[in-house]
Amino acid sequence: MKVLVIQGPNLNLLGEREEELYGGATLEEINFELEEVGKQLGVEVFSFQSNHEGEIVDVIQGAPVEEYEAIIINPAAYTHTSVAIRDALLAVRLPYYEVHISNIFAREEFRQRSLISDGASGIVTGFGTVGYTLALQGVSRHLDIQ
Repeated sequence: MKVLVIQGPNLNLLGEREEELYGGATLEEINFELEEVGKQLGVEVFSFQSNHEGEIVDVIQGAPVEEYEAIIINPAAYTHTSVAIRDALLAVRLPYYEVHISNIFAREEFRQRSLISDGASGIVTGFGTVGYTLALQGVSRHLDIQ
């Protein structure tokens, strides 16, 4: 089983920015933990981060060619603005799972609307960086029962 993890803009700054919202873990630490949990679950995890919307769209569009079975995505600020990412996720017809480190529904009003959520197979929000692990465990179980 292969799962693609996509991280949106500014998540490369985790561990340096707004620790009260995002905690102290770096993106590299999150990726390492996902790989380790993936090994335990029998899931190959591939991580990608970009600050550029078009690059994220390209990676999503390439996911079926690379034989990924699901996508875990934290679109970050693009959650609230990117129709292009939404359309790409829907177009590839892979199950995708939305993750947010903070609880977007308890933040500023503009952050409380996700353009991504209604097509997601699952959503994890507000559990800090452990949300990625929860999402991976959920993906593994979901794909096992299909």
